Amino acid sequence: MIWLKNPVVLVQLILLILPLSVNAVVFVSDEINTKPNHQNFSICFDTGCNTITQLSLQPDQWQTVLGIFKPAATNASEERIKIGQAIAQLEKYIGEMTGTHHDKGRNKLPDEPVGHPMDCIDESTNTTTYLYMIQQAGVLKWHQLKDPVTRGFFFFGWPHTTAVIQQQDNRTEWAVDSWFHDNGVTPEIVPLPQWESGWNPAAQ
Repeated sequence: MIWLKNPVVLVQLILLILPLSVNAVVFVSDEINTKPNHQNFSICFDTGCNTITQLSLQPDQWQTVLGIFKPAATNASEERIKIGQAIAQLEKYIGEMTGTHHDKGRNKLPDEPVGHPMDCIDESTNTTTYLYMIQQAGVLKWHQLKDPVTRGFFFFGWPHTTAVIQQQDNRTEWAVDSWFHDNGVTPEIVPLPQWESGWNPAAQ
């Protein structure tokens, strides 16, 4: 799931499975903006967050993202659909800014000889950043952001990391995994225990 050509990735994975603070989201690098907003946030790419760049959205772009949540969701399931749509829209905007719009799902190499590959460390970090921004905007009514989670870690298959949200009424945790698909495609959102068991959309 993760390209392990760079030993830094292994260190990042270890950080992700260590006990995490409940007060702030843990990111894989201290170069990442831990309090992002639409005017100043970090994006990872080039595998294992080897490249980190600081970006900002235009006001109209951000309003388009927030508009996805209007009217507000009437239940948690509806809000998860909106979350997926918002992340896909953000990926489209960011892809054009960074050259990651050619990124393919599952670590496949892009068709074009340009662009920047993104593995699950990049994807989960960026998705967590997007979710933080959306949460801080006050448009989430049914969910809250949690720390990324890693499954596998060599003992039970190749490591793989995802962003996570928690449904507030019943405390159910959900994996928000954009790694499976190409840039700008709605991420998979499935119950975290199901995801941790090795869930793969291709097998469904």
